[in-house]
Amino acid sequence: MTGSTYILAILAVVLLMGISAQVLSRIFKMPSIVFLLLFGIILGPEILNIVDTASFQQELEAIIALSVAIIVFDGGLQINLKHIRTLQKSIIKLITLGVLTTFIGASLAAHYLLNIDPGMAMLYGALVSATGPTVITPLVKQIHVTRKISKILEAEGVMNDPISVILAALVFEWILLDVPGINALGYLAVRLGMGFILGLVGGVILAYILQNVTMITAQYARLFTLTAVLLTFTGAELFGNGSGILAVAVFSIIIGSTDISHKESIKEFKGDLVIILLSVIFILLASMIRFEYIMNIGLWGVAVILILMFAIRPVAVFASTHGSNLSTREKSFISIVSPRGVVPASMVTYFAIRMHTLDGTTSTAGIEILVGLVFLTVIFSVVWPGIFAGTFARKLGVIPMEILIIGGGGVGRELAQRFDKRGENVVIIDTDEENCQKVMELGIKAVNGDGNDLNILEKAGIRHSKYIVATTDKDNVNLLACQIAKSKFGFSGNMLVARVNDPNNLPLFTEMGIRAMSPVKSTTIILENMVGRHDLFTMCEVGHQGDIIERRVSNPSVVGKPIKDVRIPKGSLIVLVRRDDLSIIAHGDTILHEGDHVTIIGQAGAAAEAASLLD
Repeated sequence: MTGSTYILAILAVVLLMGISAQVLSRIFKMPSIVFLLLFGIILGPEILNIVDTASFQQELEAIIALSVAIIVFDGGLQINLKHIRTLQKSIIKLITLGVLTTFIGASLAAHYLLNIDPGMAMLYGALVSATGPTVITPLVKQIHVTRKISKILEAEGVMNDPISVILAALVFEWILLDVPGINALGYLAVRLGMGFILGLVGGVILAYILQNVTMITAQYARLFTLTAVLLTFTGAELFGNGSGILAVAVFSIIIGSTDISHKESIKEFKGDLVIILLSVIFILLASMIRFEYIMNIGLWGVAVILILMFAIRPVAVFASTHGSNLSTREKSFISIVSPRGVVPASMVTYFAIRMHTLDGTTSTAGIEILVGLVFLTVIFSVVWPGIFAGTFARKLGVIPMEILIIGGGGVGRELAQRFDKRGENVVIIDTDEENCQKVMELGIKAVNGDGNDLNILEKAGIRHSKYIVATTDKDNVNLLACQIAKSKFGFSGNMLVARVNDPNNLPLFTEMGIRAMSPVKSTTIILENMVGRHDLFTMCEVGHQGDIIERRVSNPSVVGKPIKDVRIPKGSLIVLVRRDDLSIIAHGDTILHEGDHVTIIGQAGAAAEAASLLD
């Protein structure tokens, strides 16, 4: 078999295994990368010896470079800086203080526990400083955690990957060339600056072209974008080896934060391409694992990995998010999810190839331990959240309701904002592109299309939704949307809520078991009660003055205490305690039990502060 035929045959087998991994991922509800790693090890020389990367190492380097560039671009494309303004402080700290904490902690652990050379220990610390967007993105999508958490994790993964690569490249060159400290800082600054500038220029140029050249179709936009990604990556690598990933990250964030034509088409195309490349690269890299490398690190190597995951990562997260609006539960979940992905695996492979150690032609102290340690770190950090993240998300209460709103007008947008502030995941469907744009400016996902179209409903994620809320100004549209959700997707009546514009149509909805409200009747009732009985309704009128919040009791400091001993802020009141199937009208002597669902009413800030005392 000729060399080219052999490589094509290997790729065919790898793609087949990649598809199998995707299928198994859906069946077992685990990230596909867990199965990709497993298949790679099975196909490699250690077991079946079907895939032997030693015979096409140059081709492998090109495949790795192409894959990393497109995967980083896909991750960055999901980030819109307009939508994460409130989270920027936490993200910036995670990619600076968090990376520095991880680098120092992992380097010290590897050096002292494994007794390896300081340079190799620092190289390990640099490589594992980054969390992998290739693992995080499918993981958070599968678990459906809150948008706040998913955006932080995805942004962290995309932004700290290039920093980790540059840091690792700097340490590697320092090991090989013995670069003095002051020169090393200049070397790092040049690479960071070059990557940032080229990514910025490339992103601005592409965004301008896609915004202003009307003759570019969706197909040409996809091809043009792919070409621009590769040009940006290779250009940055030519000017400064190791800065290509930073350039692509900056490039992708600019495109993701800019209103360009055919953005959704580009996202879909890149998403499909990433699935293929992930399958190829993870299986190929896993096939390079040698059991002897892993055995060489022993139990102390496992200790280093456990310290990294369960001590260094939480310290980095809690230090980086100190003073943020993240709750302790949210910080804890972010600490749990820290998978290392394709970048450390591909970079350590690249370093090992350069040192000529994978084929045994050159002996370099510590490199085999480094390769085994990095690959084992990737496996541990991927399998751990892959198996247990969903369970921890449920225990910590960071899986919100998925709410699908039909109609992105004034009512739909206001409702979506209130759900979003409650921490729920919200998607709006609207036929008006301008309404969708207004929704996305609020940081809420919107799908442009007909809410009665099955394909649009599927695209918006109806199969994961817990509630459908129809808020359009057309009763026939709202009624049909609820009927479709009920008949085609199995929604029960208590999962459907509809706005009824004409009070005469209310019986049509109630006969179907749909919970419905008429703005005319509701407004009349509220206005009536505001005359002479105004306190409660004035506080809770539509606007930003008041709020009603339900929160689960889990804070040990309040469990077992009567409500009168819980110092909730002025302007808030606990009105109802729901315990299993029992609803209790709250009073001062009501004892709070763990797992109770408490309803709080009050001024917006006071109600939220009171709710935070309970979890």
